[in-house]
Amino acid sequence: MAVFIDCRDWSGHDSQWLRVTPLYANLSEAVAAHGLALRGGFHPAPEDASPDAGEGRATRTLVLVGNVGPDLWPHFAPQDDGGRDALDRWTRATMKPIADRFAARCIFPFDTPPLPFQRWAMRAEPVRPSPLGILMHPDHGLWHAYRAALLFAEAIDLPSPDARPIPCDTCADKPCLSACPVGAFSGKGYYVPACAGYLASPEGIGCTTGGCRARDACPVAADRRYAPDQIRFHMAAFKRAVCG
Repeated sequence: MAVFIDCRDWSGHDSQWLRVTPLYANLSEAVAAHGLALRGGFHPAPEDASPDAGEGRATRTLVLVGNVGPDLWPHFAPQDDGGRDALDRWTRATMKPIADRFAARCIFPFDTPPLPFQRWAMRAEPVRPSPLGILMHPDHGLWHAYRAALLFAEAIDLPSPDARPIPCDTCADKPCLSACPVGAFSGKGYYVPACAGYLASPEGIGCTTGGCRARDACPVAADRRYAPDQIRFHMAAFKRAVCG
């Protein structure tokens, strides 16, 4: 998997295209050392609304980085200081040196104004919204997330597009829609007040400590479910977001 860099992007002088190391594979190895994973990439078109790659250079390759299953937790948990936005701060501190090493600009889903990470995800890999609204992946189910995007001024080689359908397309029973104790999910939307009210009540302790029952009801990638502490961490953040 070769990568080609137009040297004019770097030196300002005309030069031939150079064959360099397989950047995508090396980048995958770099993020995996921190429990993260490359989540595919694409060569942006104007309608993708990609920010520039820095110094006014157009982005010619966008690569997504995220977490899948429980792999992230052993790397982040020891660094969790218990403060607000701890995972966001850890992600920024982890990804910035990697971006610098690979001469990329790094942006995040928690940046403001918000960036279209879900739309980019659907360009980069075989994901689409599940009946819960969370993006469904054929291998990772609902147990994954996007943490960063790397923007390159070079057109780099990427894995072949994966066009697999999502499991929701052939799921007749859709147990995710019947598992919520207050019916917050209808398949057409998410009724936030019902969910927030339940989480704030004594009865909602099962969701805050054990995880969202609707999400947990999905049979896809059940063996890749988040670690128990990871679920409690995310549910605490979710409860703060919906309950205030």
